[in-house]
Amino acid sequence: MKIKLIYRIIIFYVIAITISNIFRFDIFDTRDKTSELHPSVFTLLIVLEGIGVLLGALIAIQLMKKAKPSSMSLFGTSLTKSLLLFILPIVVFTIIGISNEYEMNSNIYGFLAGLGIFIYCIFEEYGWRGYLQDELSELKSWKRYLLIGFLWYLWHLPFLSNTNIVDNLIFLGMMIFGSWGIGQIAIATKSIIACAAFHFVVNIFSVNQLIKNGFDGNSKWVAIGIILTLSIIIVNKWTKLEKNTNGNNVYKT
Repeated sequence: MKIKLIYRIIIFYVIAITISNIFRFDIFDTRDKTSELHPSVFTLLIVLEGIGVLLGALIAIQLMKKAKPSSMSLFGTSLTKSLLLFILPIVVFTIIGISNEYEMNSNIYGFLAGLGIFIYCIFEEYGWRGYLQDELSELKSWKRYLLIGFLWYLWHLPFLSNTNIVDNLIFLGMMIFGSWGIGQIAIATKSIIACAAFHFVVNIFSVNQLIKNGFDGNSKWVAIGIILTLSIIIVNKWTKLEKNTNGNNVYKT
Protein backbone atom coordinates (compact mmCIF):
# COMPACT_ATOMS: atom_id res chain seq x y z
CA MET A 1 0.00 0.00 0.00
CA LYS A 2 2.85 2.41 0.82
CA ILE A 3 4.44 1.70 -2.56
CA LYS A 4 1.16 2.46 -4.34
CA LEU A 5 0.77 5.67 -2.32
CA ILE A 6 4.27 6.84 -3.27
CA TYR A 7 3.56 5.85 -6.87
CA ARG A 8 0.41 8.03 -6.93
CA ILE A 9 2.21 11.00 -5.40
CA ILE A 10 5.05 10.72 -7.91
CA ILE A 11 2.57 10.64 -10.81
CA PHE A 12 0.78 13.71 -9.43
CA TYR A 13 3.96 15.66 -8.81
CA VAL A 14 5.73 14.88 -12.09
CA ILE A 15 2.66 16.00 -14.05
CA ALA A 16 2.19 19.06 -11.84
CA ILE A 17 5.73 20.36 -12.00
CA THR A 18 6.32 19.52 -15.69
CA ILE A 19 3.17 20.87 -17.33
CA SER A 20 2.76 23.92 -15.07
CA ASN A 21 6.32 25.08 -15.62
CA ILE A 22 5.95 24.86 -19.40
CA PHE A 23 3.54 27.78 -19.04
CA ARG A 24 5.30 29.49 -16.12
CA PHE A 25 8.60 29.73 -17.99
CA ASP A 26 6.83 30.29 -21.30
CA ILE A 27 8.81 27.54 -23.05
CA PHE A 28 7.05 28.12 -26.38
CA ASP A 29 7.13 31.97 -26.22
CA THR A 30 3.34 32.08 -26.28
CA ARG A 31 3.22 35.41 -24.43
CA ASP A 32 5.24 37.23 -27.08
CA LYS A 33 3.28 35.55 -29.87
CA THR A 34 -0.05 36.60 -28.35
CA SER A 35 0.98 40.00 -26.96
CA GLU A 36 -1.13 41.87 -29.52
CA LEU A 37 -4.27 39.89 -28.73
CA HIS A 38 -7.02 40.63 -26.20
CA PRO A 39 -5.93 40.76 -22.50
CA SER A 40 -8.13 37.72 -21.85
CA VAL A 41 -5.53 35.65 -23.76
CA PHE A 42 -2.79 36.73 -21.32
CA THR A 43 -5.17 35.92 -18.45
CA LEU A 44 -5.65 32.42 -19.86
CA LEU A 45 -1.88 31.88 -20.13
CA ILE A 46 -1.41 32.85 -16.48
CA VAL A 47 -4.27 30.56 -15.43
CA LEU A 48 -2.62 27.69 -17.30
CA GLU A 49 0.37 27.89 -14.96
CA GLY A 50 -1.78 25.91 -12.54
CA ILE A 51 -3.09 23.39 -15.09
CA GLY A 52 -0.38 20.83 -14.33
CA VAL A 53 -1.45 20.66 -10.68
CA LEU A 54 -5.08 20.14 -11.73
CA LEU A 55 -4.29 17.43 -14.29
CA GLY A 56 -1.95 15.63 -11.91
CA ALA A 57 -4.55 15.76 -9.16
CA LEU A 58 -7.41 14.47 -11.34
CA ILE A 59 -5.34 11.47 -12.39
CA ALA A 60 -4.00 10.76 -8.89
CA ILE A 61 -7.47 11.12 -7.30
CA GLN A 62 -8.85 8.45 -9.62
CA LEU A 63 -5.99 6.14 -8.65
CA MET A 64 -6.46 6.97 -4.95
CA LYS A 65 -10.17 6.11 -5.09
CA LYS A 66 -9.20 2.47 -5.61
CA ALA A 67 -7.70 2.58 -2.10
CA LYS A 68 -10.01 5.04 -0.31
CA PRO A 69 -12.76 7.55 -1.10
CA SER A 70 -11.88 11.20 -1.62
CA SER A 71 -13.15 13.48 1.13
CA MET A 72 -12.83 16.70 -0.89
CA SER A 73 -15.02 18.10 -3.66
CA LEU A 74 -15.42 21.38 -5.52
CA PHE A 75 -18.24 22.67 -3.31
CA GLY A 76 -17.61 20.58 -0.19
CA THR A 77 -20.45 20.47 2.31
CA SER A 78 -22.11 23.73 1.19
CA LEU A 79 -22.90 24.71 -2.37
CA THR A 80 -24.26 28.11 -1.32
CA LYS A 81 -21.30 29.16 0.80
CA SER A 82 -18.82 27.91 -1.78
CA LEU A 83 -20.49 30.07 -4.42
CA LEU A 84 -20.42 33.07 -2.05
CA LEU A 85 -16.68 32.59 -1.55
CA PHE A 86 -16.21 32.31 -5.31
CA ILE A 87 -18.16 35.47 -6.11
CA LEU A 88 -16.79 37.61 -3.26
CA PRO A 89 -13.21 38.40 -4.48
CA ILE A 90 -14.34 38.80 -8.09
CA VAL A 91 -16.95 41.38 -7.04
CA VAL A 92 -14.40 43.21 -4.85
CA PHE A 93 -11.87 43.39 -7.70
CA THR A 94 -14.58 44.56 -10.11
CA ILE A 95 -15.72 47.38 -7.79
CA ILE A 96 -12.22 48.52 -6.78
CA GLY A 97 -10.82 48.21 -10.31
CA ILE A 98 -7.34 47.15 -11.42
CA SER A 99 -5.14 49.47 -13.49
CA ASN A 100 -3.56 47.72 -16.45
CA GLU A 101 -1.25 48.23 -19.42
CA TYR A 102 -3.95 47.34 -21.93
CA GLU A 103 -5.86 50.61 -21.44
CA MET A 104 -8.89 48.55 -20.55
CA ASN A 105 -11.50 49.95 -18.16
CA SER A 106 -10.14 49.19 -14.67
CA ASN A 107 -13.42 47.71 -13.43
CA ILE A 108 -13.78 45.38 -16.41
CA TYR A 109 -10.14 44.34 -16.06
CA GLY A 110 -10.72 43.88 -12.32
CA PHE A 111 -13.45 41.37 -13.14
CA LEU A 112 -11.22 39.59 -15.66
CA ALA A 113 -8.24 39.46 -13.29
CA GLY A 114 -10.37 38.35 -10.34
CA LEU A 115 -11.95 35.54 -12.33
CA GLY A 116 -8.60 34.43 -13.75
CA ILE A 117 -6.86 34.39 -10.37
CA PHE A 118 -9.67 32.45 -8.72
CA ILE A 119 -9.70 29.80 -11.44
CA TYR A 120 -5.93 29.54 -11.09
CA CYS A 121 -6.31 29.07 -7.32
CA ILE A 122 -8.90 26.34 -7.87
CA PHE A 123 -6.45 24.53 -10.15
CA GLU A 124 -3.77 24.62 -7.48
CA GLU A 125 -6.06 23.71 -4.62
CA TYR A 126 -7.29 20.63 -6.45
CA GLY A 127 -3.74 19.38 -6.12
CA TRP A 128 -2.45 20.53 -2.75
CA ARG A 129 -5.61 20.15 -0.69
CA GLY A 130 -8.00 18.25 -2.95
CA TYR A 131 -5.52 15.45 -3.58
CA LEU A 132 -2.26 15.61 -1.63
CA GLN A 133 -3.66 16.53 1.80
CA ASP A 134 -6.30 13.82 1.36
CA GLU A 135 -3.66 11.31 0.28
CA LEU A 136 -1.50 12.04 3.33
CA SER A 137 -4.38 12.13 5.83
CA GLU A 138 -2.96 9.24 7.85
CA LEU A 139 0.27 11.10 8.60
CA LYS A 140 0.66 13.16 11.75
CA SER A 141 -0.44 16.71 10.97
CA TRP A 142 3.02 18.29 11.36
CA LYS A 143 4.54 15.77 8.97
CA ARG A 144 1.69 16.23 6.49
CA TYR A 145 1.90 20.03 6.38
CA LEU A 146 5.70 20.01 6.33
CA LEU A 147 5.74 17.67 3.32
CA ILE A 148 2.97 19.49 1.43
CA GLY A 149 4.62 22.86 2.13
CA PHE A 150 7.97 21.63 0.86
CA LEU A 151 6.50 20.15 -2.33
CA TRP A 152 4.45 23.31 -2.86
CA TYR A 153 7.61 25.41 -2.48
CA LEU A 154 9.59 23.18 -4.84
CA TRP A 155 6.82 23.30 -7.46
CA HIS A 156 7.30 27.08 -7.73
CA LEU A 157 11.07 26.65 -8.37
CA PRO A 158 11.72 30.06 -6.73
CA PHE A 159 15.48 29.44 -6.47
CA LEU A 160 15.79 29.69 -10.25
CA SER A 161 14.86 33.37 -10.22
CA ASN A 162 16.12 34.26 -6.74
CA THR A 163 19.17 32.51 -5.32
CA ASN A 164 19.10 34.38 -1.99
CA ILE A 165 19.00 31.69 0.70
CA VAL A 166 17.12 33.83 3.24
CA ASP A 167 14.42 34.74 0.72
CA ASN A 168 13.98 31.10 -0.20
CA LEU A 169 13.76 30.03 3.43
CA ILE A 170 11.13 32.70 4.07
CA PHE A 171 9.16 31.53 1.05
CA LEU A 172 9.45 27.92 2.19
CA GLY A 173 8.18 28.96 5.62
CA MET A 174 5.23 30.73 4.00
CA MET A 175 4.36 27.60 2.01
CA ILE A 176 4.45 25.42 5.13
CA PHE A 177 2.38 27.91 7.11
CA GLY A 178 -0.04 28.25 4.19
CA SER A 179 -0.32 24.47 3.97
CA TRP A 180 -1.37 24.38 7.62
CA GLY A 181 -3.75 27.37 7.39
CA ILE A 182 -5.53 26.43 4.16
CA GLY A 183 -5.36 22.81 5.31
CA GLN A 184 -7.60 23.71 8.25
CA ILE A 185 -10.11 25.23 5.83
CA ALA A 186 -10.04 21.99 3.82
CA ILE A 187 -10.73 19.88 6.91
CA ALA A 188 -13.58 22.13 8.03
CA THR A 189 -15.37 22.61 4.70
CA LYS A 190 -14.21 19.79 2.38
CA SER A 191 -14.42 22.47 -0.32
CA ILE A 192 -11.84 23.19 -3.02
CA ILE A 193 -13.48 26.59 -3.61
CA ALA A 194 -13.21 27.53 0.08
CA CYS A 195 -9.49 26.71 0.00
CA ALA A 196 -9.11 28.70 -3.24
CA ALA A 197 -10.73 31.76 -1.61
CA PHE A 198 -7.92 31.97 0.96
CA HIS A 199 -5.32 31.06 -1.66
CA PHE A 200 -6.64 34.08 -3.58
CA VAL A 201 -5.65 36.39 -0.69
CA VAL A 202 -2.14 34.90 -0.72
CA ASN A 203 -1.93 35.71 -4.44
CA ILE A 204 -2.73 39.36 -3.74
CA PHE A 205 0.12 39.49 -1.23
CA SER A 206 2.53 37.80 -3.63
CA VAL A 207 1.60 40.19 -6.47
CA ASN A 208 0.12 37.88 -9.09
CA GLN A 209 1.15 38.82 -12.65
CA LEU A 210 -2.43 39.76 -13.51
CA ILE A 211 -2.50 42.50 -10.86
CA LYS A 212 1.10 43.73 -10.59
CA ASN A 213 1.17 47.52 -9.99
CA GLY A 214 -2.57 47.52 -10.62
CA PHE A 215 -3.79 48.83 -7.29
CA ASP A 216 -4.16 52.55 -6.71
CA GLY A 217 -3.30 53.99 -3.29
CA ASN A 218 -4.44 51.75 -0.46
CA SER A 219 -6.89 49.79 -2.62
CA LYS A 220 -4.75 46.64 -2.31
CA TRP A 221 -5.12 46.62 1.47
CA VAL A 222 -8.80 47.47 1.23
CA ALA A 223 -9.29 44.48 -1.09
CA ILE A 224 -7.35 42.17 1.21
CA GLY A 225 -9.25 43.42 4.27
CA ILE A 226 -12.70 43.00 2.73
CA ILE A 227 -12.04 39.60 1.11
CA LEU A 228 -10.26 38.12 4.13
CA THR A 229 -12.76 39.41 6.70
CA LEU A 230 -15.87 38.29 4.82
CA SER A 231 -14.27 34.94 3.91
CA ILE A 232 -13.52 34.26 7.58
CA ILE A 233 -17.09 35.19 8.55
CA ILE A 234 -18.55 32.86 5.89
CA VAL A 235 -16.30 29.95 6.89
CA ASN A 236 -17.00 30.48 10.61
CA LYS A 237 -20.73 30.36 9.95
CA TRP A 238 -20.20 27.34 7.73
CA THR A 239 -18.26 25.37 10.35
CA LYS A 240 -20.77 26.16 13.09
CA LEU A 241 -23.58 24.74 10.96
CA GLU A 242 -21.51 21.69 10.01
CA LYS A 243 -20.41 20.55 13.49
CA ASN A 244 -22.55 17.43 13.31
CA THR A 245 -21.48 16.34 9.82
CA ASN A 246 -18.89 13.64 9.24
CA GLY A 247 -17.23 15.15 6.18
CA ASN A 248 -19.68 13.69 3.64
CA ASN A 249 -20.03 15.65 0.42
CA VAL A 250 -23.62 16.68 1.02
CA TYR A 251 -24.66 20.16 -0.07
CA LYS A 252 -25.95 22.32 2.77
CA THR A 253 -27.45 25.78 2.42
